Amino acid sequence: VVELNRAVAVASAHGPRAGIAILDDLAGDPLMQGYHLLPSVRADLLARLGCFGEAQEEVRRAASLAQNAPERRMLLDRASAYAWQARRPEADQGSQGTAGGPARSQ
Repeated sequence: VVELNRAVAVASAHGPRAGIAILDDLAGDPLMQGYHLLPSVRADLLARLGCFGEAQEEVRRAASLAQNAPERRMLLDRASAYAWQARRPEADQGSQGTAGGPARSQ
C-alpha cells in the first residue's frame, strides 16, 4: 500500500506515466492482485493521459474487486464517465498505446 501511495505522489510530481510505471511493477505482487485500489488508481492516471478506453477497463476491474456495494457503484459510475469521454471525437481512446502499452488484463 505504501508503494501505491508513492505511485500517486510520483505521478503528481513527474506525471501520470511515471506513476503508471510504478503501478505496473506493483501489479506483479501477489498481495496487490486482489486489491481494488491498484486498478482504480491506474484508471485515474490513464484518464489523465486521455486514455479513457483503457481507464474504463481498469475501473471496471476495480469495481469487480471492490468489497462493498457503495464503492462498487462509485467505481462503475467512473467507468460510465470514462466511456462517455472515450466516445468524444477528440479523445484518445488509448488504442495507440498512449500510456506505454495496452491495458493490463487479469
